[in-house]
Parts: sequence; C-alpha cells; structure tokens
Amino acid sequence: MKNRRDFIKNAAVVSTAFMIVPRHVLGGKGFVAPSDKLQVASIGVGGRGSANTNSIGAHAKVDMAFLCDVDDQRAAGSVTKFPKAKYYKDYREMLDKEQKNIDAVAISSPDHQHTIQCLAAMQLGKHVYVEKPVAHDIWEARVLTHAAKRYKVVTQMGNQGASDDGPRLAKEWFEAGLVGDIHTVYCWTDRPVWPQGIAWPKQTAAVPKHLDWDLWLGTAPQKDYIDKLVPFNWRGWWDYGTGALGDMGCHMLEVPFSVLGLQYVQDVEASVGTVYVDEFKRGYFPEACPPSSHATLTFPKTAKTKGPIKLHWMDGGIQPTRPEELGANDMFGDGGNGILMIGTKGKMLFDTYGQKARLLPLSLNEKAKKVKQRYPRVAGGAGGHQAQWVDACIAGYGKKEVSSPFEIAGPLTEALLMANLAIRGADLRIDNKYPARNLKLLWDKNAMRVTNFDAVNQFVKRTYRPGWEVNYQL
Repeated sequence: MKNRRDFIKNAAVVSTAFMIVPRHVLGGKGFVAPSDKLQVASIGVGGRGSANTNSIGAHAKVDMAFLCDVDDQRAAGSVTKFPKAKYYKDYREMLDKEQKNIDAVAISSPDHQHTIQCLAAMQLGKHVYVEKPVAHDIWEARVLTHAAKRYKVVTQMGNQGASDDGPRLAKEWFEAGLVGDIHTVYCWTDRPVWPQGIAWPKQTAAVPKHLDWDLWLGTAPQKDYIDKLVPFNWRGWWDYGTGALGDMGCHMLEVPFSVLGLQYVQDVEASVGTVYVDEFKRGYFPEACPPSSHATLTFPKTAKTKGPIKLHWMDGGIQPTRPEELGANDMFGDGGNGILMIGTKGKMLFDTYGQKARLLPLSLNEKAKKVKQRYPRVAGGAGGHQAQWVDACIAGYGKKEVSSPFEIAGPLTEALLMANLAIRGADLRIDNKYPARNLKLLWDKNAMRVTNFDAVNQFVKRTYRPGWEVNYQL
C-alpha cells in the first residue's frame, strides 16, 4: 500500500497501467460473491447524501461500512443510522487506509468535488455512484466518460428519473410512430431556489466549528468563508456549482437523450436574465450564475431522427408557450418543471424526472395503450435507482444493466455544461461589453473547443487549487 503522504499527493492521478485488485476476487475483477455483502463507503452523507446513503444502505446485500463528510453536523444523522460504519472527514485518508475493505463508493459532495473523488475511487477499482451532475465542467465530464470504459467498474449517476417508467414509455411510443419525427424539445424548471445573480459578499463569516472549510473547498479557489454558503447556496456560484442546469438539467434532459439517442452538441446560444443595481446600471456579477436563462442547443441528426434536433433549456421560471392541445386550466408539466417533445404527428409531455408521460393531442393516449412494452422496467422505478446500481456492482462489470452509467451520463452532463458555457459566455463582459451575448457558439467536440469565440474556452476546463489538481490523459 502507498503511504498516506504519497496517496494524498497522487489521489487524482489516474494510472493507465496500475489497478489494485478489489477486495473480492472470486469470479474476476469487480465481482462480489453472492453470499457476501457489498462494502460501501459514502462520501457526503448529509442532505441529499443522507438519502443516497440510506437507500444504498437499506439494500439487503450492502454493508454501509464507511462514512465520510467534511461537516460533522450534517453527517450526524447518517452516523447515528449506521453506528457500525467508520467515520472519516477526508475521503483521501479513507481511501488510503480502507481501500482493501471497500468495494464501492457513493459520492454526494458538491459539484466541484465530483470528478476528483470519482477518479480516486475508480483508480482503485471501486464501483462508483455519484450525484448529478457527473462533473463540474466539460473536460471533467469527458474524462469520467473515458475513465468508466478504461477501469471497467460499475458507474451510475444520481438522476433517478432515468430508472423511472417515463423514459421507457416515451421510447416505446416514439418507436411505434405515435408522434412522428421529433425535431424540437423544451425542458424548463422553476429553479433556482437559492440566490443567483448577486455579488459575492464582502463580509466574511467565521467558519462553523463542525465544518472543515479547507476540505470543503477542495479543488475550488482559496476564498474566505461566507455566511450561508454551506450547505445549500453554493449551487449558485460558478466556483462550486452549476446553477439550475446542474441541479435539474440531468433530470430533464434524460428523456430526450434516451428517446432520441442524443450525444454531443453541435452549437449552442443563450440569453440570460438581467439584474439592475439601480435604475440605470446593470449589475455585473461574474462569480454568480444568472437569475434566469434560456439556452438553445443544436444536436446533429441521430439514427433515430430525420434531421437535427433543437433543444431549449429554460430556468428561473421561464416557460415555453403552452401547447394549443392543452386546455386553459390544464397543468403544463408539473407547474414548475416540465419536458415537451414536439414531433410531426404529435407531442409528448412529462413532469419532472420524465414522470406522468402523456401524449398530445389527448386522443393519442388511447393508441398508446395498445403499444407493446419493449423495454424492461426497473424494480421500484425511480425509487429503485440506487438498488439497481448495487445489484450491478454485486454481479460485476458488464453483467447487469444500469440506467445512467457514465458512458451515457457523461455525454448528457457534457450537453448541459455546454448550455452553461453559452450562459457564461452571454454573461461575460469584456471591455465593458458583452461580445458573446448575440453569438451562436460553434463546438468542436473532438478538440473540446468553441471555434468562433475563444474567450469562453477558459470555462471548458477550470484551474484547480494547488494540491487538488485533477490529472488525466484522454
């Protein structure tokens, strides 16, 4: 075993030639004997992390063996629920000391920590479950897509709607020809429900005694702590979060990706909401995500479509025009969130996570009842998302299907991060102007570069805090 100092220094450096054999070797790499239990370590066990930890830990074949969190107060509930689990504050120390005792790692940390933690686990041959979005920026999403294939471990992103019946129903209806060729998609959300479009506070605050601020910062730039950033409001700051798109985009884009076989974006443009600090001056807050945005992504023709697809993302309460087939008082989506897919013969409408799938005009729903089921359903639907990953981990890599492996979740995340690239570009001020605000950004997916406006390429791969670098060769 490496000593702790060397491991911490190189935790994010992924070797192409070295792989530690997992704890269980019966049946080959990544296999857990049916009579044994999957030994799981959970990183980030408060808030959403507690829900993931509880769901995974409730599986009959799981031993929730290790818990890790930088915030003792947030972790308290999980520590109480799993009293036999050993507790760590630093995931690097946990993986260093316990690597021989861990089969799989669940990660529910803030967005900016996802990739470094995923890679540290994957390089040790551990299966990985990570909350959405998979990564904080485009380069990271591409890295994890690549690494999943290289290291042959079971991966799953936490967009639980991918395991719901909705996307499977939608594929069956589409492939039965009920709505014709789909050419336009709208996804919208009422998020953010945290502060965005504001200046970084000048007033610092004392770091809570229960929080290790340095460990929480991780890969992000060194800054003083501000009040109420943790545990929730970090989502609205580019250093840590990915805004409303990162919070809800993986849930909403899952359906069109699944149905249409979308992959990489061809071009993207965006407009953003404006904040005024007084009646004459627009506020410029480059550290914060804007209060609202509308991004339009073009995807090239796929094997399932007759031409390119336009996908519109709207957040901050912006919604598309109501379909004429809806009655004046009919609910559009679920009120705050929704997905609308427009075809040449009809439309498909969904709530959050692709739930409550229905067809427009309503007469098509009678035809939908006659469509045969072609895609197997996940036991428990969206609620079985974590259990599906556990079952696949126990079976071993490639033996059981998961709904959102990195091979699928990576390109999906990359697409929504492309929308964020346009949103940041539209909000980028150069020489007191906004030169990208009216541009369509042209994307070279192989080079991972915008070809017609270089200034936004700085956001494709961020600069990491010294000592927290992510190093990987694609």
